[in-house]
Amino acid sequence: MSLDTLTGLDKAAVLMMCLGEEASAKIFKELSAEEIRLVTRTIATIDHIPEDIKETVFANFTESQRQFAGVFIKGDEFAKKAILALDGDERTEDLLEQFISGTETRPLETISLMEPSMVAGLLEKEHPQTVSLVLSTQHVAHAGEILSHLPEEIRADVVYRIAKIEKVSSEVITKIEDALHREIGQVGTKKQSQVGGVDKVVDILNNLKNSMDADILDDIEETDPDMVEEIRKRMFTFENLTALDGRSLQMILREVNNDSLTMALKTASDEMQEKVFANMSARAADMIRDDLEAMGPVRLSEVEAMQQSIVKIAMKLEEEGKLVLGSGGGDELV
Repeated sequence: MSLDTLTGLDKAAVLMMCLGEEASAKIFKELSAEEIRLVTRTIATIDHIPEDIKETVFANFTESQRQFAGVFIKGDEFAKKAILALDGDERTEDLLEQFISGTETRPLETISLMEPSMVAGLLEKEHPQTVSLVLSTQHVAHAGEILSHLPEEIRADVVYRIAKIEKVSSEVITKIEDALHREIGQVGTKKQSQVGGVDKVVDILNNLKNSMDADILDDIEETDPDMVEEIRKRMFTFENLTALDGRSLQMILREVNNDSLTMALKTASDEMQEKVFANMSARAADMIRDDLEAMGPVRLSEVEAMQQSIVKIAMKLEEEGKLVLGSGGGDELV
């Protein structure tokens, strides 16, 4: 280590080692995980700090304190936390979405300004992988509209590919932007863009109409049944059963024994519990209430597994045409 080769990261590491463990721990609380990783890796390489380097680092630190006096704030993080502090406010999600949309540049964002049918017409002759990448960069409602205008024979393939996407390099997005330049113009890119994935697919399918999601999932299931099971698991949860009408819920409950139902209700919301109790005999409801009160601690994984088994019963009944779960497109039973 020498003054000539001293980097900013080296200076940070030296400063922390000289300040001691307690002070460094307080500094770490203000750093990101990546910043901590970089600093600690540098610290690990140091076994001796020459006196001249120690004095130089402290002098630089003192000068920086004078030059940059004041309060440093990460404005975007502060704004997000302030919005999230509106806990329970129904506007929170919309406000956060509007803030993110207004401050974060999205790849291929010009697509979001085009009519879905126009985008579908632009993309329908492209390779499904290209189509899936473009849809992955869009807000879910817009992506769902575009998907509904694509040829039926490629929809399932596109959705499957979206679910397999994780991160895409800026070079790939740039190539797509260049290829679509005449139609959508130039837009900015990021070094790495988080797109696609199963969560993206769930959001898109939940915005489809006319039960189109069921047809798409049936087609994908032939290729990857495990993925379809994961998608369905996230599209419809145990708590979603509260949206069913009494007849449909009773049909499901007839397939579940009381012990299994009691376990499933262990972590259920009050609304969910009351909806279930209202759709069974008073005697059975009282028995389950008593069992819940007497039940000791149980593993969360066991409760979730039982809830999922009941969801599967509901899905099976839907496949048989006996009820509609309302996973998307406004088909919910109320």
